[in-house]
Amino acid sequence: MTDCTPRLFEFPACKRRKVEAEFSGGDVTSDGGILLLRQVDRRLGLSSRIALSLKDSRDPNKLTHSTIDLVRQRLFGLALGYEDLNDHQMLRYDPGFQTGVDREQVLAGSSTLCRFENAMDREIFWSLHNIMVDQFIASHATPPEELILDFDATDDPVHGKQEYRFFHGYYDSYCFLPLYVFCGDQPLVSYLRPSNIDAMKHSGAMLKWLVRRLRDVWPQVRIIFRGDSGFCRHWLLGWCERNDVGYIVGIARNVRLQRLSCDVIGQAAQEFKLTGEKQRLFGELNYAASSWKRERRIIIRAEHSEKGENPRFVVTNLEGKAGILYDRIYCARGEMENRIKEQLQLFADRTSCHNWWPNQFRLLLSTFAYMLLEAIRRLGLAGTEMAHAQCTTIRLRLLKIGAIVLRNTRRVRFLLSSACPYQDLFAKVYLRISTG
Repeated sequence: MTDCTPRLFEFPACKRRKVEAEFSGGDVTSDGGILLLRQVDRRLGLSSRIALSLKDSRDPNKLTHSTIDLVRQRLFGLALGYEDLNDHQMLRYDPGFQTGVDREQVLAGSSTLCRFENAMDREIFWSLHNIMVDQFIASHATPPEELILDFDATDDPVHGKQEYRFFHGYYDSYCFLPLYVFCGDQPLVSYLRPSNIDAMKHSGAMLKWLVRRLRDVWPQVRIIFRGDSGFCRHWLLGWCERNDVGYIVGIARNVRLQRLSCDVIGQAAQEFKLTGEKQRLFGELNYAASSWKRERRIIIRAEHSEKGENPRFVVTNLEGKAGILYDRIYCARGEMENRIKEQLQLFADRTSCHNWWPNQFRLLLSTFAYMLLEAIRRLGLAGTEMAHAQCTTIRLRLLKIGAIVLRNTRRVRFLLSSACPYQDLFAKVYLRISTG
């Protein structure tokens, strides 16, 4: 078959000089910052721990690509912005990528990586989650006094005939319904679920497991469970009360709650009518739904603007003023939505395998790739202008750097672009993640 792809690209002249381009530069990489990923991965020991937890049924005498090579290839690829296995058909020849993975030869192709992903099963799922929690624990030099565990579910649209796909009425699409748990910026759970379930399903089991794991290491730590109204279940609130776990959880508006809070809601409406300015008042009451065995504290946020009233309700067993608890603790859960968006920046929604467990593995790989970038942000970028940068910004400024790669029997040299505007920041991150 004739190859119609042009090998020489001609562009408009620059100062009467011809401008031509071709893919014949040789040992050049567009991902010179992979060295930072390699360095932070070594510091965390992340890829090596993942590789040790995975089963490998291949004949060791016939292996070309070890498990740890495959893990690093996938993690670094996702972190660098390569979502598809097909991308690795050409990436495997990239000398910079090879060095990042600690190889001198060609890396694995898409078919090898596909077989690797399809080896996932339920046992590996729990092993990888234990690694995630272990990494979180290891990130603390001293025992923390308080941990707030954020629970949230999101939709993961699917576009094929994947196993366990279902139509979800709220999201109006065929999708999965993954559950995420974060503590601050660090992930603790990344759990793919079918969408024909209550968004709360298995959250109680995950909370109990996390509390046990964390208290095994830090017996005195104060743990707070935080979530939206989808996680308000009387049995879970009761479990928190019996096990000395704090909670602050949204509760859906209903006619009875509306009636019991009519005084503060009416006051907000009256003050808006007098001033014409948006009003935001707080109150509280004791309330028990019909399925509850006892009354619990409800925080009322009564808001009134030109659009009308907009009350919100939160149930909690925490002490403190209603407004402070709502604004400083409950509303802070919105930051978790940014963490979920970052999972999508690392292609957590690329769950296009037919079988269930490979899709769960892909979700976990995206989360582990996020952990590498989060470690660069936490360890290397603290106190800089990029201390709160999103994963895509870190990727663009510190990882996507052009470099010439020179290799001989004694060394590998990356000649990074002299015009890179973030050289000082790169040097600072390198020093920080290489020490400590």
